[in-house]
Amino acid sequence: MAFKDSSSDFQIVDIALIEADPQHARQNIDEGNLKGLANSIQKMGVIHPLLVRPANANGRYTVIVGERRRQAALLAGEKTVPVIVRACAPNETLEVQVFENIGLGVRSALEPRDMANAIQAIAGRFESPEEAAQHFGRAPTWLAQATAAANLSGKVSALLDAGKISSTGAAVQLEKLSKKDEAKAEVLIGQIEQLPEGEKVSKKIVDTALSEVSAGRKKKEGVASDPSSQPVVSSAASATAIPPREDSPVADRISSARRRVSQDKVRLVAELLGLDDGDEEEVLIRLIDEFLAQKSA
Repeated sequence: MAFKDSSSDFQIVDIALIEADPQHARQNIDEGNLKGLANSIQKMGVIHPLLVRPANANGRYTVIVGERRRQAALLAGEKTVPVIVRACAPNETLEVQVFENIGLGVRSALEPRDMANAIQAIAGRFESPEEAAQHFGRAPTWLAQATAAANLSGKVSALLDAGKISSTGAAVQLEKLSKKDEAKAEVLIGQIEQLPEGEKVSKKIVDTALSEVSAGRKKKEGVASDPSSQPVVSSAASATAIPPREDSPVADRISSARRRVSQDKVRLVAELLGLDDGDEEEVLIRLIDEFLAQKSA
């Protein structure tokens, strides 16, 4: 019987009766990720049942999908785990594992603002950000980053909802700019509001404005220039970004980076991270945040 036609049986099983599949597609599991998942299981238990197949007539099972969950549950000290038992021929097992882990359409991460709002709601139950971060098994710095999208101003939220900002990450950066230099941010917001229908400002543009403010503060060169004297967003902005001049060093660096990184891979990573576009910088920032959070957990 083919896997798609096999029946399912939900059970709560002694974790000691579940064996790893020695031929499992997942042979390398990051220790930091495993600890993070174990922390989650300690708090909430195993949320998604493991998919297993009968191993023999003695009531033992072999993992089809969920090897990370099995190892993390052991690390968390769980005695039993929820499983779905299905018959699966050996020659189909690897295909099931691959299709499940491709993940396209199988799992969809929350939109960044939805996730930020949810994390902030949970964090509000604790007396301090430190306690809230500890609940998630992360550092306090992670909590601030994870909830940033939940604290956008009305103006920035309106621009994001109207599709005039390319991503939630760009909106968060615009909010940071507003806190560092309100006047410059107001100029940029005003220019974004005037963009024609269908055009939007990219995260690179906001990052550039934020970098200029940060650099200006470091230099402390006397009186700052009037932020309204120089346009931040060109009226001829493209639909997704305002590209640098083709002969500029910035354009050269961006072009070189794009040659080195497959755009298909960038888009796939963006989807797996729940990002709403394939912006390379947005993906890199999210990956760095995740890496630092795992290492500090």
